[in-house]
Amino acid sequence: MLEVEQLTRLYGDFKAVDNVSFKIKKGEIVGLLGHNGAGKTTIMKMLSGFIEANQGRIEIDGADIQKDLKQAQQNLGYLPENLPIYPEMTVADYLDYASEMKGLTGDKKITEIKRVIQATDIVPKLLSPISTLSRGYKQRVGVAQAILGDPKLLILDEPTNGLDPTQTQLIRALIRNLAKDATVILSTHIMQEVDALCNRALIIRNGQLALDTQLDDLHESNHLLLTTSLDKGMLDTLLQPLSTITGVEEVSVEGSVCRYRLEIQENGNPLELCGEVANLVVSSGATLYAIDREHMDLETLFREVNEIPAGADTAEVKDAA
Repeated sequence: MLEVEQLTRLYGDFKAVDNVSFKIKKGEIVGLLGHNGAGKTTIMKMLSGFIEANQGRIEIDGADIQKDLKQAQQNLGYLPENLPIYPEMTVADYLDYASEMKGLTGDKKITEIKRVIQATDIVPKLLSPISTLSRGYKQRVGVAQAILGDPKLLILDEPTNGLDPTQTQLIRALIRNLAKDATVILSTHIMQEVDALCNRALIIRNGQLALDTQLDDLHESNHLLLTTSLDKGMLDTLLQPLSTITGVEEVSVEGSVCRYRLEIQENGNPLELCGEVANLVVSSGATLYAIDREHMDLETLFREVNEIPAGADTAEVKDAA
């Protein structure tokens, strides 16, 4: 649905985006992550056609954004972090204006406006000037204009910024529903939001794509976490028969309670290994306090990717993560 190849953007001598490539299929909700200044906002602006790339290609549902910008933008909904809404307009007037900008007219325009105001729950504020709205309501108006026309690609920059928990749940449910028929790119600093909504995460670092990972794969690592009374030497000896365990790292020792991180081969079966290690520990007469597969969270991965020393290339970042 969306194809990005070798996307590059320069500001003078500064390379804000450096040779970024990725593909996103219909129905995916993809989190675009990175520190401030990493290049993610520039990428979103290029995807929307707001700024041009110095190099590379963007194709939205078969339309090349450089060759057929209007066709590509007809399939696009965009919510920037700071939406340029007009404070003197009422919500109804603004949505009417946004609809016409998207080429909606007549009954189709009316139907679409009714749909988006219901979806974002802004009916009570329809006749209110935008200047009188709270931050949360302004954000919902921004989401409403972004989804006008049922776009096939929806780009949302901090969509729940300023919303209370109830409103946040409303917008999250709306995004999930939209993804049934569209592709969604979500940029946010809230890792829990990415975990709650996204199938996949793209991490941008220094203008490059540092990591592209499925979240289901992320949460399943090739390590086991073991807590036992065995000291490091005794555990090393005990685990020698298990060739699929390739490393033992001591995490902490508190009295007789020792915590370890066991590395397993990629072809190893974590569940079977949990059982085998547990049997060996118990059979040795030692105490087994806990054993389980390590689950890495997105926040930890994001931190590890961004702690790679400056100058490391994209491949090194991926290998380290």
